[in-house]
Amino acid sequence: MADDVPTLGNLERDPMQLMWSHGPTTAETLRERFPRRLKESTIRTVLRRLEMKGLTKHTVSGRTFVYHATESRGCIAARAVKSIIDRLCDGSLEELFAGMAAMRMIDALQLRRLANEVSNAKSKPIRLRLEAR
Repeated sequence: MADDVPTLGNLERDPMQLMWSHGPTTAETLRERFPRRLKESTIRTVLRRLEMKGLTKHTVSGRTFVYHATESRGCIAARAVKSIIDRLCDGSLEELFAGMAAMRMIDALQLRRLANEVSNAKSKPIRLRLEAR
């Protein structure tokens, strides 16, 4: 997947949230769980768009397409935040966190927890995920 973060339209967010919460799913299951009633063709169109954006892939079980998210919610969110940091803060994560602390969006306890997460992440080897295109 490219560094560009695909945008999620209003109809695309709900299926992604359902896949992230419940795992692989079918169009019929999505339609049943969708917050509002949509036609089956609409659900299938949304799933095709998500697949074209690289956010989902499908496997075939019998004659049924089973869709799954290609990345976790956290990874997509992190890429979106990185895009914002790059555009608005010239890539400075420190500037973002300073702004969040100044706006009282994050407190000292949360900063300590983040520091611990960063420290733990530094001690683990980096695993690169390569995707065939």
